[in-house]
Amino acid sequence: MKPGLAARQAAARLLSAVTESRASLDGLLDPAGGNPAFTDLGDQDRLLVRAILLSALRHLRVIDAFIDSLVDNPLPEGARALRQVLRVAAAQILYLDVPDRAAVDLAVTQADSDPRNRRFAGLVNALLRRMAREKDELLPVIAAQTPDFPDWFEDRLRTCYAADAESILKILSEPPAIDLTVKSDAAGWAERLGGLVLPTGSVRIGRPEGPVSGLAGYEDGQWWVQDAAASIPAQLFSKLDGFEIVDLCAAPGGKTAQLALAGARVTACDQSANRLERLSTNLARLGLDVTTRLTRAQDLVAPEGFDGVLLDAPCSSTGTVRRHPDIPYTKTPEDIVRLAQVQRDLLDHAASLVRPSGELVFSNCSLDPLEGEEMVKGFLADHPSWTIRPVDPGRWPGLETAITALGEIRTHPAMLGHDDARLAGLDGFYAVVLTRR
Repeated sequence: MKPGLAARQAAARLLSAVTESRASLDGLLDPAGGNPAFTDLGDQDRLLVRAILLSALRHLRVIDAFIDSLVDNPLPEGARALRQVLRVAAAQILYLDVPDRAAVDLAVTQADSDPRNRRFAGLVNALLRRMAREKDELLPVIAAQTPDFPDWFEDRLRTCYAADAESILKILSEPPAIDLTVKSDAAGWAERLGGLVLPTGSVRIGRPEGPVSGLAGYEDGQWWVQDAAASIPAQLFSKLDGFEIVDLCAAPGGKTAQLALAGARVTACDQSANRLERLSTNLARLGLDVTTRLTRAQDLVAPEGFDGVLLDAPCSSTGTVRRHPDIPYTKTPEDIVRLAQVQRDLLDHAASLVRPSGELVFSNCSLDPLEGEEMVKGFLADHPSWTIRPVDPGRWPGLETAITALGEIRTHPAMLGHDDARLAGLDGFYAVVLTRR
């Protein structure tokens, strides 16, 4: 087998799983339980497959439009496997630092080795060679005329974020920066790692050449990777030191670590044994001790309750499209409605776990108000003894625009601007503090 061919074959297979079967990219690329086409590869090939898939999904509609512009007749309806080969090669030619000749040659070999695509090998060769020749001229034109994401996703963003929709859509196609939550001395770590300190207290760095685990402070457990927006919910409790807090959907453990670092006595729950084991491993590296429980959040029984409950609920994850570009292709508007009901059920149960004087922090990484503001509005209507404790804008200098009129927090990817797009933005998040009247 030609060097690099297995990686391209894996990329095409996994891209098909995402776009045709709505499989989660995270699940496919999981080092422990991912697709064997990926997990059986060597480290360098895995990195290449990941880069191809992320680029292909970030620019999928542009790639398809470019492919379609180079053929006189539409590709055959049954040639789905052929389109995946072309998409994988196009992602390399248009967006990655891969020699055009290698991308074309391996795509032709890939087509020729597949009985479904063998008769199209000549077409693959001609189309991709032309793409390589004309990309500098045609790519800007095609990109300017082609939406970046599926219609449902863009339409929903424009409905919910009329004033900011275009800015959000623009930055979603950019790879995100890496944010670190540090144990202490954010300014010192920012200087040491060549980063900057954000309003959340996070340290933002550019993309390192090697793995993040090779950076100073990782082995010593001085910091962990956590998007700046994801670090907000755990900071919303009015008191933590010595308080009993339960993190109901805890894995992979970033928020759990924040709570423990602040001195809380934390019970971390998750329904997945593998995810809970990963959480324990992460916390062991950080030198933080928590109690873990393998349970579904809605099944947790605690007659004495907790001083604080953190419910970072499962959601559509539309706020994390920069790092998870498969989401617009694996989620639907119907999923958002369904997940909003799941969150409401979880919130109802979470409220029953809070002591009379305690606090409930609800959050998720969806951009959709159906999973945030509207869902909480319905909860408050049905539970008149509960109310929102407004977030103090003075506590969040630089993020004042993220605080709603009711005192909730709503971040979106176009916030935290920067001259360098690679250092701008943050995940879309919703968070609110709920207390009894």
